[in-house]
Amino acid sequence: MKIEQFIQRTEAFHRRLADLNQTAIALPCLKSEMLPQAFKELSSNSRMLQLAAEELYVQNEDLIRTRNLLEEQCDRYHNLFYFAPNAYLLTNTQGIIIEANYLATTLFKIPQNSLVGKALIKFFPLEERRRFRNHLVEVLKSDSSRELSVSLYQRDGKLLNLTLTEAADPNQQGKPINLLWVVREIPQPEQTEANNEIYFTENRFIYKYSKGETITLKPSEIFYVCQGLVKLNTFCETGEEVLTGLVGEKMVFGSSLTSLQTYQATALVDVELVSIDVAEIASPALSHALLPKINQRLRQTESFLAISGRQRVQERLHYLLLLLKQEIGQPIPQGTRLNVRLTHEELASACCTTRVTITRLMGKLQKQGVIRFDSKKHIILQNLT
Repeated sequence: MKIEQFIQRTEAFHRRLADLNQTAIALPCLKSEMLPQAFKELSSNSRMLQLAAEELYVQNEDLIRTRNLLEEQCDRYHNLFYFAPNAYLLTNTQGIIIEANYLATTLFKIPQNSLVGKALIKFFPLEERRRFRNHLVEVLKSDSSRELSVSLYQRDGKLLNLTLTEAADPNQQGKPINLLWVVREIPQPEQTEANNEIYFTENRFIYKYSKGETITLKPSEIFYVCQGLVKLNTFCETGEEVLTGLVGEKMVFGSSLTSLQTYQATALVDVELVSIDVAEIASPALSHALLPKINQRLRQTESFLAISGRQRVQERLHYLLLLLKQEIGQPIPQGTRLNVRLTHEELASACCTTRVTITRLMGKLQKQGVIRFDSKKHIILQNLT
């Protein structure tokens, strides 16, 4: 029953009671004083009930206003939470997500209704979950906030580097009932080319090799070329040399990057190298800078493999010169000059043919005006496309 209906019925009851009292007094047959006294007491009680109902009505109106005010405040704080400039997750003490604001759903790339109800630990890599469980235990024992640097999975499977800071929400007994996690993405330093080179050269000893020297290779190290050009080659069963790569400035090489049993590196010009221990690759910063260099070597190796797979020697030479133009070419007014002088024997090993065949084909290209030589016998590519 609504409070308004209760008040109306109380007032109606009070009026009917007053009418009955007047009727009882007017009747001549009722001489006893008991009935009027009873009506008087009932009337008094009825009036008290009426006043109590009116007071209850006023209190109810106050409660309604208070409830509306609380709902408005709740909506306001919910909007502040949802659109806060930081990502927030509210979990219970078991780490089950109760609420997530807009930035949290954006960070994890998961809709809010899909994020709520999931265990936060599910977003951790398997090797990190024990550390999070231990952290959760420490949080529940401690009164102060703690930070935890972690990597969590997004919906698309990518790892995101984050910092989690929790704040306990204690109940009346002082025990936490919920945990509010502030989720901040750890900004990654901008990786420019200049910054990357620091990882290879800073505080490292520089090895110098003269033109024609063989570079000593160790399985436990990778070389980074600071200056010069290095020729990589192997030897087939007949003892013939096979060119497998040309490593220029800001490129890497090493015996740990190949599965060839016979692998040799020779300085084609004076070179400067720095050595990087293979164990250092575990460093995220170094591995991030090293990966593009390894990809560069892989692409070059694939290009040499594609060249050797062509049937005609003329085609192999043509595409080898195009690759050399890209790798060690220098634009000049007459065309593109190869920075390093390569012998016909070295070109023949890359084309899987004989030196005599290369000499004949190079002479033919020179007559056609496709190539020429400068005073230092460097190849100049003029009309090679």
